[in-house]
Order: sequence, then C-alpha cells, then structure tokens
Amino acid sequence: QVQLVESGGGLVQAGGSLRLSCAASGSIFGINVMGWYRQPPGKEREFVAGITNIRTVSSTNYADSVKGRFTISRDNAKNTLYLQMNSLKPEDTAVYYCSFRSIHFVNYWGQGTQVTVSS
Repeated sequence: QVQLVESGGGLVQAGGSLRLSCAASGSIFGINVMGWYRQPPGKEREFVAGITNIRTVSSTNYADSVKGRFTISRDNAKNTLYLQMNSLKPEDTAVYYCSFRSIHFVNYWGQGTQVTVSS
C-alpha cells in the first residue's frame, strides 16, 4: 500500500504562484509513474503533469493547458512529488490530486488539495 498526502493549495490571485507537495509513504519501491491531476468545479478529473520512470530514465509530460507554466519534480530522498505552478489563471481553479501507479498498474490517490485562483 502507498499513502499520499497533498499540501500547498490555497487562494492566490491571477498571475501568482503556488507549489503543491505530495508526500508518499508505504511501499513505494514499485512505483514507476507519478502525476498530478485536477478536477475543476463541475467537471471531470483531468491530467495535469506526470513523471514516468523506465529503468533509469525519467521523462515528464504536461497537459497543453499548463505547458510552460507548471513544472513537475520529485525529491527521492524525501519521497515527495512537487508541482510548481506559475502564472496561475482563474481556469486553473480545481482540486488537485497526486497519483502514483505501480509496475503492476495499481493506482494510488491522495485526498486532494484545493487551489483557487481569483481574477
């Protein structure tokens, strides 16, 4: 089992920045995909950014809507995933979730953290 706890959400004005954190604990040895998703009000959950590990090579990918503004990163020593969000827009308002997927395709989710961007 893997436990994920997000933090760092809040209220920010348009153009501002936030950094989300996702602290992982438990059996994370077999995790090879980590990502951030979000669910805007009244909409379905959508992909934001991800890191994929294949052997010793890591790659990142982003939704078109956040490219150039958001950066996903991780600190292996702290078992923590981050999402740096810059130039925030009101349309970035959502509950943000981190997700880990194991090599056996088991998905784990955090409880979510609210990000609200005011215009």
